[in-house]
Amino acid sequence: MLRSYVAEVARIFGPTLEGILLYGSAACGDYLPGRSNLNLMVILSAHDAVKLGQYAKVHRRWQKEGIVVPLFLTEREVRTGADCFPLEYLDVEHAHVRLKGRDPFPELSINLRNLRAQCEQEIRGNLLRLRQRFVEGAGKPEAAAILMPLSLTALLPALKGLLRLLGLRVPVSADAVLADLKAGLEVDPAVFQEVLSLKRGLITPGPVELPRLFERYLSTLQDVVERLEHLEAATPP
Repeated sequence: MLRSYVAEVARIFGPTLEGILLYGSAACGDYLPGRSNLNLMVILSAHDAVKLGQYAKVHRRWQKEGIVVPLFLTEREVRTGADCFPLEYLDVEHAHVRLKGRDPFPELSINLRNLRAQCEQEIRGNLLRLRQRFVEGAGKPEAAAILMPLSLTALLPALKGLLRLLGLRVPVSADAVLADLKAGLEVDPAVFQEVLSLKRGLITPGPVELPRLFERYLSTLQDVVERLEHLEAATPP
C-alpha cells in the first residue's frame, strides 16, 4: 500500500519531491492495524498550491488506509524549524523510515534549549484538554474510554523528551518508555500501561471500572506535572 502511495505522491509533485519519510508508531514498532495512523513527512524543493490541491483530491482515498495529511516541508524548513519544535523533531529523528529520496535528519542539528519548556507545555496542555473534553463528553464512561488512549498517544513524545532531559536512554517502543518512568521521573507507570492496553484492545474495562481508571489516569498525569516543577533543565552529553 505504501509503495502505491509513494508512487502517487511522486507523480503529483514530480521533480519538486525530494523525499518521503514515515515516522510515528509505524516506524517504532507500535503500529496497530486498524487502530493506528500512518504519519508521513513529504519534503519538497518548493511549495506549489496547485500541486497541493491535486494531492488534496486524492487524499480522501488514502485517508481510508489510515494515512493522515502529511507534513509538507522544504528541506530549509526542516532545518530552520528544528529549534522551534525540538520535541517533534527528536521524535522523528529517533525513529523514522526513508521511503523515497533524501533524508535530512542524519545531518540535522537539533538545539535542546527549548526542549524542557515544550515538554512542560505539551504535558500541562494534555491534562487541561483531557479535563475539558471529558466534560464535553458529559462525563460518560464511553468518553473516558476514547479520551485516555488519545491523551496517552499525544503524551508519549513528551515523556521521551523528559527522559532525554534526564540524560537517560530514550527507548523506541511505547512499552519501554513507560517502563522507564519509574526510574526517570519517580512516577508509577502502571495506569499508563493499562491505558496502553486499552488502546491496543487488550483490555475492555466495564462501566464501573472505566471511571476508576480515568480517575487514576488523571491523578498520574498530575503527578507528572508536579514532577516537572522539580525537574531542572538538563542536556544530554
